[in-house]
Amino acid sequence: MLNKTKLYYGLQLGGWLAYAIIQIVSSSLLSARAVSNQRIVFFFCEALICLLLTHGFRHLITQRQWLSHGFPRLIPQVILAVLLMGVLVYLLRLPVAALVGIYNAALAFDPTTLLGQALFYAIVFFIWSVLYFIYNYFERYNKSLKMEASLREVELNNLKSQLNPHFIFNALNSIRALVDENPGKSKQAINQLSNILRNSLIKEKSALASFDDELRMVRDYLSLESIRFEERLQIEYDIDPESYTFQVPPLMVQTLAENGIKHGISRLTQGGVIQLKTKVEDDHLKIYIRNSGHFDFKPASPNSTGLGIENTRQRLRLIYGDDASFRIITENNNFVVAELILPHIYRK
Repeated sequence: MLNKTKLYYGLQLGGWLAYAIIQIVSSSLLSARAVSNQRIVFFFCEALICLLLTHGFRHLITQRQWLSHGFPRLIPQVILAVLLMGVLVYLLRLPVAALVGIYNAALAFDPTTLLGQALFYAIVFFIWSVLYFIYNYFERYNKSLKMEASLREVELNNLKSQLNPHFIFNALNSIRALVDENPGKSKQAINQLSNILRNSLIKEKSALASFDDELRMVRDYLSLESIRFEERLQIEYDIDPESYTFQVPPLMVQTLAENGIKHGISRLTQGGVIQLKTKVEDDHLKIYIRNSGHFDFKPASPNSTGLGIENTRQRLRLIYGDDASFRIITENNNFVVAELILPHIYRK
């Protein structure tokens, strides 16, 4: 606020000082002789009057909240205000002219002179108003953009904070099943979980992570699940080498793989297969998570599933707007495919 106030007064003083100098130079050029000291004092006093009037006009704009008015209402208000200010400046300059000794009674109240001078000042004030409103509208627009960005960051962090406990809970269940049965594999699983959590904490404040980092987390997660499911889970990868040039939302691919396990393979007695395939086309990364099972996300409890799917949709909307897409489809009634299409975000 302090910087804005300093800027305002600096522009006011500098602008009206420049106005006075322009008036003096113009008068000198038009008369082809040096401007008298009386007229120089008059022009500076005139600029001071304009400064005080515009400062009062700014106070009126603030008090009446004109910046929140729509253009159909604002434009007539501004036009009326600048016309009144133009007449007021003309009237206020008359006693100043008398004090400095350049008052001309014959011209002072001549209708043509009065209208011409008042219109000139009204145009000057109108230009001042346009500049003032443009500056404030741009400032409000920038503030709204910053506020929107802050809100999006908060919402993204909230979404990620929902995902992490969900993932940790499932991973710990996998490890718990191994502790008594195979301590060696449980130690390996703990190391994998440690890697996932460490990477997750590093990327906590980032809206995007490299595809390479995300893929490593998915591999660790599926390795944990393969220990738990043993021969009931088959894992396949088909990664396009160009995928590694992309950025992806952290934990998003892992969440989709987790849903494939939870809602697909875990419900099949014989188990199944989960495949992760990527393809780069038209500067977009296409990610396919394909798992055995059926597309049936209708749990008895509304809180028991669907969190990862809904978070995926919300995060994509917040980060990419309409440039990314996500859908889940059934393939041959035996497989479910989660398709994620992300645009390439180039880093500066």
